[in-house]
Amino acid sequence: MNESLGLDPANLPIRATLKRECERAWERLASAGTWWTGAERLAIAAESRAAHSCELCRRRKEALSPYLVEGTHDTLGVLPAGVVDVVHRISTDAGRLTRKWLYATLEENISEEKYIEAVGVVAVVTALDTFDLSMGMPQRPLPAPIPGEPTRHRPVNARRDIAWVSTVAPENLAPGDPDPYKVHGTKNIHRALSLVPQEVFNFFDVDVELYLKDYEIRDFTREFRALSHVQIELLAGESASGRANVPRTRRTRRCCGDRGFVQFRRHHCRQHGDPAGGFQSRGDRGLAL
Repeated sequence: MNESLGLDPANLPIRATLKRECERAWERLASAGTWWTGAERLAIAAESRAAHSCELCRRRKEALSPYLVEGTHDTLGVLPAGVVDVVHRISTDAGRLTRKWLYATLEENISEEKYIEAVGVVAVVTALDTFDLSMGMPQRPLPAPIPGEPTRHRPVNARRDIAWVSTVAPENLAPGDPDPYKVHGTKNIHRALSLVPQEVFNFFDVDVELYLKDYEIRDFTREFRALSHVQIELLAGESASGRANVPRTRRTRRCCGDRGFVQFRRHHCRQHGDPAGGFQSRGDRGLAL
C-alpha cells in the first residue's frame, strides 16, 4: 500500500516517542516478566501469532458457541496444551470468553497471575504487529530472549471484587507495589491487569503513544497529534466497521473490540467481553484491552 503511494516503509516519518515506546515494548516482551521468563513470554507471543492460522480456532470462531467445538490446536509445541488454549482463545475470540471457562482454566491450566501476564503479552504483541501492518512493514521477527528471572511479586491487597480476576485498587497499593496509576490514570481499564502491575505499564506505555494519554483524551481545547480528536475517532470507527480502505489479514480481525489494534484502546461494546475479567460500564461489558 505504501509503495503505491510512493512511500518507503523503511523510512516512514514515525513520531520519535512512538518509535521509542515500540522498541521498548519489544525489549520488554523478550525480558523476564513478573511470572514468566523472557523465553516463555516470547513463546506466548509466537503462539498468539500462530493462533490466527489454527484450524480449531477458525472453526470455533465460526460456530454459534466456541464451547461446542472440540479438537486440538495447531500449535508451535513449546507451551503446555492448557496454556496454548488460553493464548489461542484470547488471541482469536476474546469476546466470547466466559466466567465459567476462566475459572475452570485457572483451576486446571494456569495460575491467575500467569493468566493476567499472558493477556498482557498477547495485547502488546498484537498492537505492535498491527501497527507494523498498518505502516506497510513486514511482520517483525521476535527478538532473542533476555536472560533473567521473574520477580513473582503479587500485590498483597489484590482481591476479586469488580472483575472476574483479582485486581488492586489504587488506594490499596502497598509499599513495594509498582504504581502504574500515577502514570496512566485510575480508570477501570487501567485496573484490569493490575494483579500484575508491570503489565499495566507494558501495555499503556505503548498504548498512549498509539493513541492518546488519559488526560489528553478529554482535553478538547488542544490537539496532541497530527490528526485531530475527531479525525482519530472517525478513523477508529471506520476501521472498526471494516469500511476503512486498509489491508486486512487474519491478524486484523473484524471484531468491533479489535479496532484493527492500530489504536487498541478504551472501547465499550454490548456484544464483546473482557479477557481480563468482565468490567462493567453503564451496563456494558468493556474490553480490558
